[in-house]
Amino acid sequence: MRVGIIVPQGWTGEFDGWEPARAWARTVAVAHEAETLGFDSIWLFDHVQTEPVPTDEITFEAFTGLAALAVETARVGLGHLVTCAGYRNPALAAKMISTLDVISGGRAEFGIGAGWKEDEYTAYGFGFPPLRTRMEMLEDALEITTRMLGDGGHASYSGPTARVHNAINVPRGLQTPRIPILVGGNGPNRTWRMAARYADELNLDWMSPEETAAARPVIDSRCEEVGRDPRTLRLSVNIGRPQSSPEGAPRIDLLRRYADAGVDRVMTLIQACAADDEALARFADDCRAAGAELEAGTGA
Repeated sequence: MRVGIIVPQGWTGEFDGWEPARAWARTVAVAHEAETLGFDSIWLFDHVQTEPVPTDEITFEAFTGLAALAVETARVGLGHLVTCAGYRNPALAAKMISTLDVISGGRAEFGIGAGWKEDEYTAYGFGFPPLRTRMEMLEDALEITTRMLGDGGHASYSGPTARVHNAINVPRGLQTPRIPILVGGNGPNRTWRMAARYADELNLDWMSPEETAAARPVIDSRCEEVGRDPRTLRLSVNIGRPQSSPEGAPRIDLLRRYADAGVDRVMTLIQACAADDEALARFADDCRAAGAELEAGTGA
């Protein structure tokens, strides 16, 4: 099982009261450390104002943040947990992730979901469509993205919420056959079916190891519905911050249980690493003790 690190960006309050330049320097420092310690990837949330309620505190934007981190790192994968399909024109988002893949030397992953944070939608002028419409927006975005990242780099498509006509996406990234697509969400009916149809990886949000194990047969059935081998859809979990915070034996046990549940990768924000220089290294020690895969030869 691989492990990714969500680097601090302020969304969960970890930079409350900080000056922006100091906060960004800390984000970069944590990204460097994550790479040095051998973690698989680094991630940012696609959110633009704090949670659980919006405050006048730092939240760095995810696409520009990852582009900057791409030139600060050399090995780790780079992705969003996850982009909101309603925040950007889907063709433009595909163009942006393709550019990020080139900037990073072929390390981008495109995470996408339906979105949920109503205060951001309304504050930034996106409206807040009902869930059914947001799911349609996600499916349209996936149709457009898979076309634009696929062979040829051209896309034409017309759906309920989005359309493109011969949209050119050159370059379409460096990775072959395409930039990996990660669909995020816990919905067994629409989201998991979309993941089975379009994605390389399904990311579950805050599901426990036991819930994940129980979900696996349903996820497999979604793949079988479209004639796909379930083994070709990777499974990852964004571990909740309260669950990944207790150090030592509880965290080692948690990670082992995720591995036993058949999870290919976990990601989490170690919130303490914003202020604690040793927090990420302690998490790396727990990951190794649990048998997780960290890049050989890079650990402290």
